[in-house]
Amino acid sequence: MGRELPRISGVLLHPTSLPGGRLGPEAYELVDWLAAAGQGLWQVLPLTPPGRDGSPYRSRSAFAAWPGLLADPRAPVAPEEERAFREREAYWIAGWERAAGRGAVAAQVRFQREWGALRRYARERGIEILGDVPFYVGPGSVEERERPELFRRDVVSGVPPDAFSASGQLWGNAVYDWAAMRRDGYRFWIERLRRALDLHDWARIDHFRAFVAYWQVPAGARTARRGRWVRGPGAAPLLAAARALGPLPLVAEDLGLITPAVERLRDRLGLPGMRVLQFAWEGGPGNVHRPENHPEHAVVFTGTHDNDTTAGWWAGAPERQRRAARRAMAAAGIDEPDPVWGLVRLCLSSRARVSVVPLQDLLGLGSEARMNRPGTRTGNWSWRMAPDALTPRLAERLRDATRAAGRLRSG
Repeated sequence: MGRELPRISGVLLHPTSLPGGRLGPEAYELVDWLAAAGQGLWQVLPLTPPGRDGSPYRSRSAFAAWPGLLADPRAPVAPEEERAFREREAYWIAGWERAAGRGAVAAQVRFQREWGALRRYARERGIEILGDVPFYVGPGSVEERERPELFRRDVVSGVPPDAFSASGQLWGNAVYDWAAMRRDGYRFWIERLRRALDLHDWARIDHFRAFVAYWQVPAGARTARRGRWVRGPGAAPLLAAARALGPLPLVAEDLGLITPAVERLRDRLGLPGMRVLQFAWEGGPGNVHRPENHPEHAVVFTGTHDNDTTAGWWAGAPERQRRAARRAMAAAGIDEPDPVWGLVRLCLSSRARVSVVPLQDLLGLGSEARMNRPGTRTGNWSWRMAPDALTPRLAERLRDATRAAGRLRSG
């Protein structure tokens, strides 16, 4: 069901982190810079309207794109364009129009045009786009209101206490009624993945482990501590989508408390998992994030949008973890005085077929540039890069490191 991965590398940058926070010339300049740097992938976060806290993982819609990203929000839209969009996106567009009001369909047509043109431009230059599909819909979402039979009311989502939060994370998203979804032939998941793959070349399934088991918390609880693990639907929703849509170019976000059952499901579906270097330097030799344990069929990151920047992490890391990272760099033949770029090059050198580095790490930025702090509701999702950040010199440096790692992809 999965996709054969090329040996490439890419950069993580959500469009809201462009200098102007939207599409348009800056997005095309980014694509040109990625091509000049020899990259083959641009990773974005969900393109849906962000929640009140700015998080694209708490969107009012699992399907609609955010008009706030539009470079030209007043571009004319012909009636036949709206008509065609309504027909093509009939599963969700009427509900979104009821929620978003007059002009909602035209805004989606504009986004489809702008994003589609940018995606074609990227593809012509050898750049594919990796998108992101949150496992849950946002609290109080359109989908919850339009299809209440697919959701439960007595419990909400979260995760147990972990490295990010001592009290767990109380996400508050509605939990699916999997029995109802099964009776419906998993139509919701088929349409959701259809939409995701219409907007992206690949898609990362966030919180993939919830297909095996998920943490449900009684509605009204103040923290996630009172939750419990509940068995998920397994492979059925994704297999239904594969039957309807064909091979699914997905990446499984298999971070956190991962059990052998989660690994078996990921491997049964043929999906690449994730490895994160910031997690590699503690625990024993069996730590799956250590470079020597990386499988080829995987995507490796210095850090994700939920991690500190690598410079911020390095500044606060215990010395034993720094020493372990230095030993791994030396073992890989990396002689780099800057530890951040040393870890960037270590990420590129991984045997994992795909390597992704957040732009903040390429710029050497500290914790002030962090995108998200899990378990907190303020101060996130607001970082933007400086207008002059993408220099030819930086592109050349990344291209040289990419070439040395055997990942160079020409446009």
